[in-house]
Amino acid sequence: MIHKNIRSAARTRVLLSTAAVLAVVTSGGIWETAQAAPPAPTTAAAALNTPTWTTQTVAPGVQVRSATIDNAAAEPFWTVTVQAPTTGRLSGAATWAAVGPQPWADTTAQQLRAGGFEPRVETVRWPGYADTPRGVMGVRVRIGSYATQADAQAAARAVTAAGFHTSVDWTGYDAEQPADRENVHVAVIDPHAFTGTVEGTHDGNVAQRVTTSSVAAKLGSLVGVNAGFFVTSNADGVQGTQSGLSADRGRLESMAAGSRAALIIGDGGRHVRVADLTTTVTVHTGAARYQAQGINRVPGLIRDCGRPGGTPSELPWQDVTCHATDDLVLFTGEFGAPLPTGPGTQVVLDGAGRVVSAGSRGGTVPADATVIQGIGSAADWLTAHARTGQRLGVSEVIRDTEGRRVRLDGDDSIVSAAPTLVRDGRTSIDAAAEGVVDPSDLSFGYAWANTRQPRTMAGVDSRGRLILATVDGRQSGGSEGFTLQEAAAFMRSLGAVDALNLDGGGSTAMAVNGALVNKPSDATGERAVGGTIQVLPGQTD
Repeated sequence: MIHKNIRSAARTRVLLSTAAVLAVVTSGGIWETAQAAPPAPTTAAAALNTPTWTTQTVAPGVQVRSATIDNAAAEPFWTVTVQAPTTGRLSGAATWAAVGPQPWADTTAQQLRAGGFEPRVETVRWPGYADTPRGVMGVRVRIGSYATQADAQAAARAVTAAGFHTSVDWTGYDAEQPADRENVHVAVIDPHAFTGTVEGTHDGNVAQRVTTSSVAAKLGSLVGVNAGFFVTSNADGVQGTQSGLSADRGRLESMAAGSRAALIIGDGGRHVRVADLTTTVTVHTGAARYQAQGINRVPGLIRDCGRPGGTPSELPWQDVTCHATDDLVLFTGEFGAPLPTGPGTQVVLDGAGRVVSAGSRGGTVPADATVIQGIGSAADWLTAHARTGQRLGVSEVIRDTEGRRVRLDGDDSIVSAAPTLVRDGRTSIDAAAEGVVDPSDLSFGYAWANTRQPRTMAGVDSRGRLILATVDGRQSGGSEGFTLQEAAAFMRSLGAVDALNLDGGGSTAMAVNGALVNKPSDATGERAVGGTIQVLPGQTD
């Protein structure tokens, strides 16, 4: 067992953790010249080794920098966490949480001592999210500090045998402790100097999963990163399809999961901005109209929720699949998988919007056509109003939270995820509104948002430059990742005035000149994802 004065060092480690992120790079200055160096660490981060940045100018206006930031003051270790019993607010099912209320912690600690264990009770505070409570989130109960995971697992078995629910954790993932190492990669694309284009892409098929680096190699991309959230299990829909808003080359390919953060890549990357976006799609003929709630997804299955009519919630909920009994879904030509089958009705529209066939669900999307499927009352509406030879109109509206309409042209694309990290130069993480945490249910989203994870982030600085960044994570003794709060601090340190969190975890990947440059966290290597952002060379690059 490794003996450490854990409690007395807590406040110092919190300061070191925050300062370490802010000291990684100067606020925008690192990008002013190719030889610019990060500033010296602040007093609170004095234990940080000044990172050595490697710099690569991939093309005029496209620069990639990479570094490993080490913190000699960090002393992470393996420990046993005793889980708190709770009830999932959405599911109503019994579950477990890493953090619980004080009375539970006091009782549990007393029971553990009676059983011969030596627990410690650690206070966990809410991060500075824009829409969650301030102060104490709860407490967690832990036992021991161990040099190896195997030692911690052996201790956990004894605690479990005594009647407690446990997990084995690496304290380097805790927000309250400083990370000992972070591997970061940052690309900045200056539209004033870069002659190529930037686009969000599914590489021609929204219903496939491919690795970021393979798409980058195929397209001859200068830089590529993974993009938005996507379906990973057949139980939740068609794998690879997006679970949030996306648009390729001016065409909407999936709808928003509520009002969530999105990166709008306008004019092939000449104009980029971050905004929370919503989508409305209406199918109409004459005075009759019906609201579609999905594009390129299985009717009745709404990954990440956030659509009217969904249960158990119409609000966005990360990694939750909601259900709908009345659902109208459109399929575009980029849906390259077999169409969903089952009860309901399907119509096929030609390029002019005229119904060329109507009947049961299934088959594939014909060339230059749109397919509409309906179940429940949506199927009844299609049967009544979509007869062969009749014209159906489809209207699509994308709006930001200020009500402004986002209009798409052929060189525009959108990728989305959650949550917003930076707004108008300030940290502004709307974690609850975007459905990645739930203040009323600490079993939901705690590890996803409040502990360190691999992250992919995107933002824009005051000069209109696009920033794409990754941090490796889930590597005990290696790179540990960022919390959402640290991700926001990192993006601000890079000069971002607006930024969002993209898909992360095992999806996090960055490719430069078609080759993977980061270390993904999945044991099997780089994960196949549902969409990417690619920086494509111009003719002179």
